Amino acid sequence: MGGLIAYLAGAVAGLAGLGAPRRPHRQARSRVEKSLCHWAFGLALAGALLEAAAAAAAIGQPAAATWSLPFGVPFFSWTVRLNALSAYFNLALGVLSAAVSIYSLGYVRGMEGRRNAGVLGFFYNILLLSLTLVFTAANAFFFLVAWEVMALSAYCLVSFEHEKEETRRAGIVFLIMSHAGTGLLLIAFLMLGQAGGTLDFAAWHHLASRLPAWEQGTVFVLFLLGFGVKAGIIPLHVWLPAAHPVAPSNISALMSGIVIKTGIYGMALVFFDFFAIPPMWAGMVVLGVGVVSALLGVLYALMEHDLKRLLAYHSIENIGIILIGFGAALVFRALGHPALAAIALIAGLYHTMNHAIFKGLLFLGAGSVLHATHTRNMEEMGGLIRRMPVTALCFLVGSIAISGLPPLNGFVSEWLTYQALLGGFGSTQKLARVVFPIAGALLALTAALAAACFVKAFGISFLALPRSEKAAEARETALSMRIGMGILAAGCVALGLGATWFLPIFDPITEQTMGGRFSAMLIAGNGFVLSAGTPRGGTVSTAEIAAMLVLLTALPGLFWLVWGRSSRRAAGPTWDCGLPGLTADNQYTATGFSKPIRMIFSALYRPRREIQAEYEVSPYYPTAIHFESEIEPTFEKRVYDPFLEWLLRVSRRLRAVQAGSIHAYLAYIFLALIALLLFGVRG
Repeated sequence: MGGLIAYLAGAVAGLAGLGAPRRPHRQARSRVEKSLCHWAFGLALAGALLEAAAAAAAIGQPAAATWSLPFGVPFFSWTVRLNALSAYFNLALGVLSAAVSIYSLGYVRGMEGRRNAGVLGFFYNILLLSLTLVFTAANAFFFLVAWEVMALSAYCLVSFEHEKEETRRAGIVFLIMSHAGTGLLLIAFLMLGQAGGTLDFAAWHHLASRLPAWEQGTVFVLFLLGFGVKAGIIPLHVWLPAAHPVAPSNISALMSGIVIKTGIYGMALVFFDFFAIPPMWAGMVVLGVGVVSALLGVLYALMEHDLKRLLAYHSIENIGIILIGFGAALVFRALGHPALAAIALIAGLYHTMNHAIFKGLLFLGAGSVLHATHTRNMEEMGGLIRRMPVTALCFLVGSIAISGLPPLNGFVSEWLTYQALLGGFGSTQKLARVVFPIAGALLALTAALAAACFVKAFGISFLALPRSEKAAEARETALSMRIGMGILAAGCVALGLGATWFLPIFDPITEQTMGGRFSAMLIAGNGFVLSAGTPRGGTVSTAEIAAMLVLLTALPGLFWLVWGRSSRRAAGPTWDCGLPGLTADNQYTATGFSKPIRMIFSALYRPRREIQAEYEVSPYYPTAIHFESEIEPTFEKRVYDPFLEWLLRVSRRLRAVQAGSIHAYLAYIFLALIALLLFGVRG
C-alpha cells in the first residue's frame, strides 16, 4: 500500500510541473520543473523499493494478503490481493522500476529546455501504479480498469515526442491493438462471470475446467489472444517494434521489461489457476506460438540496424521462450507429469524475471548511446567503448545474458527450459515425443541466432572506429544513469551465480498451481549445482563456470608477471591488411554482418535491394554507389494491410448510414431500443 501512495504522490509532483510559471520567468520555470520532475522520479523510486520489499515478504506467506481500497462503485469490489504469483511479478516490477527511476534522474536532464519533463513524470508514476494494480487486482472489473489505465498511460508515454510522425503512428497502432486485446479479454471475463456468478478471481479457481468443452476452448483462445496482444506474440506483435523504439528510453525499458509481462501474468493466472488441467491441444498451441515467436523474433532482429528496434524484436523472441516453458508445462500437466510441468513452469517464470532485468539493462544502455550520439542507427556508431566504457561494459553484460551464455541469468532459465523439453523424451504419448525434440532444436537455433545478433549489436555499436562525428564526440552519461544500469547488470550476475538460492522462491507458486514444492529437485551437490531434476537430465554449476572464467582470464596476466615483465616490447599500429590509413569505411557494416543470414532465410525475408552507380568518365570507374536494401514486413503486408483495406471498403459502404437526417437517427435509436427490449424479455 505504501508503494501505491508513493506512486500517487509522484504523479502529483509530475502534474504540478505542468503548472510551473510561464514566461517571462523562464529560468524560474526551468528550476521548478526540474525540482518537481526529480521529486516525481524520486517518489517513484521510493514506491518501487516499498513494492519490492512488500512483494518479497509476501511470496513466502502461506495465505494471500488482501486489502479493500476505500473507494469504488456499487456492486463492484475494489480489492487487491497479493498471493505468491502476483507477488513474484510485483517483485520484478519493483526491482526494474527502482533501477529505471534512478536512471531517469539523469536521463531527463537532456530534456531541459526542449519539453516539459513533468508530463513524463506524471504518466510514469501512473503507469507504475496501474501495473501494480494489474498484478494485484482481485476481480475482473478492477483488473480491466487497471488494464485500461495502464494502456492509456503507456500510450501517452509512447507518444511523448508526438511532434514526430513516426511517434504518432506508433502510438495509434499501440492504442488500437491494446483495445482490440481488451475487447477479447472482456468477452472471456464475461463468459467466466456468467458461469461462476461472480467476478471474483478467488471463486474462479479451476472454474474454466468445469465448462463444456467448446466453452473451455473458446475461453482459452480468447485469453491467449487477448493477453497475447500485450505480450507481443506473433502475429499480434506489430505494435511492439513500432512503439518501443520511439518511446523515451527509460520508458522503453519499462515497456519491454515489465509492461509486456502483464500479458504473461494474465496467461499464468488463466492457464494455471482458472484451468485445472487444460486439454493437451491447448498446451501444444501455446508451445507452437512460443517456438514461432522466439524464432521469427530473433530472425527479424538480425536484420535491424536501429538499435532500439533490434531490442524490441528480441522482446518478441524472449516472450516466445517464456511461452515455450508455459506450453511445455501445460502439456506435461495434461499427460500427468506434475514434476516436469513444475520444471517447465519454473523455467518460464525464471525467464520472465531474467528478461525484465537484462532487457531493461539493454534498453537503458541503448538510451545512453542515443543520449550521447543522438542516433539509433548502428551504422553511425562505433568506437563507443573508448568514449563510454561503463555503458559499454553494462551493455556487454546484458548482451551475454540475453544470448543465454553462462554464467549469467539468461543461461539458467534457458538451460532449465531445455531440461524440461528433454524430459518429454520419456513420455508415452507419441505426439509429445515428436514435438518436444523439435521444440528443443528450434530453441537451440534461436539461442545461436541471438548470440550472433548481439555480436553484431555490440561489435558494430561499441568496437572499431567511430562511424560518424557524433560517435567520435560521444561522452559518458550522467552518474545516475550509470548507477541504474549498474544495478541491473549486477542483477544479471546475481541471478546467474545465485540461481540455486533464488529457485526456492518458486515453491509457493508451484504449490499454488501444481500442488507441490519442486525446487529441491533442481538443486544438487553443495547447493551451488543446478540439476535437471530428471533421470535423463544433467547438472551444471554457474558458480564453477564463473570461477573457471576468472581463472582463465587471470592466467595470461600471471604469465606476464612471471615471464613477460623483462621481455622487450615494441608498439606499432594494428595490422591493416596492407592498406594504409584505415578508416571507418573499411570496417564491417551491420548490413554486411547479417547478409549470410538474409541469404539463408531469403524465403522469409523476401529481400529487395537497389544499387545505383554514378559515373563521370567511364562505366568501369564509378564515382559514387548508392545501395539500398530492405526486407518485406511479411505480417504487415500479408495480414494487416489486406484487413485494413477490407475495413476501409466496409466503412465507405456504411457511410450511407450517416444520412445527416434527424429522422433516420431517431429510427436507429428506436430500432436499437426494440432490440434491447426483445433481448431482455427473452432473457
